[in-house]
Parts: sequence; structure tokens; C-alpha cells
Amino acid sequence: MNFIIKDFNNLSLTELYSILKLRVDVFVVEQNCPYPELDGEDKEAVHLFIKEEGGIVSYLRIITRQEKTRIGRVITHKDHRGKKLSSKLMEEAMEYIKKHFSDKVVTLSAQEHLQHFYGKFGFATVSEMYLEDGIPHVDMEFHF
Repeated sequence: MNFIIKDFNNLSLTELYSILKLRVDVFVVEQNCPYPELDGEDKEAVHLFIKEEGGIVSYLRIITRQEKTRIGRVITHKDHRGKKLSSKLMEEAMEYIKKHFSDKVVTLSAQEHLQHFYGKFGFATVSEMYLEDGIPHVDMEFHF
């Protein structure tokens, strides 16, 4: 398995295209949720992904600001689900954050049905359910 971590300026055009296509394919098309996927956060993010011969198959981004680090856009291509790639990415992301940002609270906005998944990595729910783009979400945090 090939984990790759890059800041925005070090992504190749092919990698950037593959990341954006994967995110749009799943978050906009598959989940039938029209929203502005290009949110202006990518330039400040660290991008962690798994690449196989056919391209990027699993992805997440890490954004650090002041006292918080945020994980977002956790995604695996539909043809690669069931292989625990998102779990492996989360493990890798938490190791990276521990090494570089362990003085910060780690946050994420989880689809409500994924609370147990993120709970396996030590995240606790810190909000009531709310709708984000019509999908039930909760805020979750991890403290080192």
C-alpha cells in the first residue's frame, strides 16, 4: 500500500484532478448532494491519499489552524470499499497529526451514521445532530 502525503503545491496536476474527481463522484454525484465541493480549503491542506495503478483510491485532507487540526473529506472509491482503506488512512493521519500537531485538538464533521467509525480512533461526539447539505452530521473531537 502506497500512502502519499503532500501539501497543495506539491500535488501533480494528475493527482489534483484525481482527488477532485473522486470527491465530486462520491460527495456530489453518488450522495446526490449538490454543493460547492471546491471550498477554498485545499490550498491550506495537507493531502493524504492511497494511490494504486488506476489512480487515487482513498483520500483525506488535514487542515491546521490556530489551536485546532481538522480532518475532512475522508473518502474511498466505490470499487475499493470493504478493504478498510479509510481506516488505514485515518490511522496514518492520526500518526501524522501526533508527530506534527499533537498540541492541537483534532476535529471533524462526521456523517451521523459514521460516529462509531471515528470513535474507533478516539473521537468523541461533541454536538447534537445537524444538517449539512441535507445530510445528518455531528461534530467530533480527539484530544491527545
